[in-house]
Amino acid sequence: MKDQSSSEEVMRILEEAPNAQKALRENYNNLQSVAEYCYDNYVMSGDSSLKALEETKNFTTQSLASVAYQISSLANQMLSLLNAQTNQLLHMESSINLVGQVSLTIANGC
Repeated sequence: MKDQSSSEEVMRILEEAPNAQKALRENYNNLQSVAEYCYDNYVMSGDSSLKALEETKNFTTQSLASVAYQISSLANQMLSLLNAQTNQLLHMESSINLVGQVSLTIANGC
């Protein structure tokens, strides 16, 4: 039963992976757009360059926090995937050991 839930978790994570990659790519494009906007805004700000600088700081903080959150979420998914696969391997190892013990028992005529 636990092996089935591990398999389901692995499949769920692998199905979500393309969407996570797409979100990271979109975030990359958004960061480029924010950087271009901030640059243009600062260059054209003239006397209000301090205001433009503050706005740039706020955009930068928000954007980096968003990226950090996304990466953290993906890292947690990757850890879940590795844990589920570890559980599957442990289950297989246990099954192989059981088969080996039964084979030895049969070979010894017991």
